[in-house]
Amino acid sequence: MSHQNPIVDYKILADRKDEYLKFEGGQRLTWCEGCGNYGIQKALERALVLEGLKTSEVLFCFDIGCNGNGSDKIAGTGGYTLHGLHGRVISAAAGAALANPRIKVIASAGDGATFSEGPGHLLHAVRSNYPMVFILHNNENFALTTGQASALTRKGFPMNGSPDGVVMDPINACEFVLGLKPTFVARSYSGDVNHMTEVLRAAIRHNGFAFVEMLQACPTYNRVTSTAWFHERIQYLKSAPKTIEAARKAAADLEKKINLGILYQDKKSVNFLERLPARQGIKTALVDEVKAYDIRKLTEQFK
Repeated sequence: MSHQNPIVDYKILADRKDEYLKFEGGQRLTWCEGCGNYGIQKALERALVLEGLKTSEVLFCFDIGCNGNGSDKIAGTGGYTLHGLHGRVISAAAGAALANPRIKVIASAGDGATFSEGPGHLLHAVRSNYPMVFILHNNENFALTTGQASALTRKGFPMNGSPDGVVMDPINACEFVLGLKPTFVARSYSGDVNHMTEVLRAAIRHNGFAFVEMLQACPTYNRVTSTAWFHERIQYLKSAPKTIEAARKAAADLEKKINLGILYQDKKSVNFLERLPARQGIKTALVDEVKAYDIRKLTEQFK
């Protein structure tokens, strides 16, 4: 993909409008006015259609949080969605991806769920390189519970629950993941639907765990890093860094020059299932191997 603000192929979208409308779902969206989730959902729908996927070929897994409000809105016609526990959606999504690799699994969670509630699940998903896409909705706060600080909230910002300002330094999400030897790390911004679309298309095509951070406006509870604030600071990578060390340098600045694009990708990535010795040469998916077992003889022993 081009890292200079790309142009989406609207002709292909027009030709595939019927499938696009199925992803739309037809339900009323109820996020706050100006919320970044609107743009993220539109970009995801576009990316899936442009990659030739149908609603029946995708499982959407949502965590608890504002992003999860989209769980009954997307792919309302013939689609599959799962609304998981707070901070635990990655583990549920990973199980689905391993059970049926024929389905494209896309998980979404906020910064609070991912880095304050369930960072262990993210850590092991990156290390294991599960075949799935994970979208981090980073609005730098627990917005669904009215604006408490998360592990990604910037130092010094007053939030509900910390009115005198956050006293800890924030975690840089992409730097964190880049320290785990990932195979795909990207960053985009909710105010640029075209760029998000192309980043997500690359993530969907990736063979392994694709981590995508979406820097997201939250007009209700995070008025410091507003849309205008981001527009003054974002810039587009001209090409993806070749090494993790270079990627970490590109990801480091979140204050003055915020780089967007694919920060790192191992195009020779081998996912978790493909590395398992016990699965070598097996053509069926795990879901195909599930059988019904008669346990009456076992239960008779307990009578």
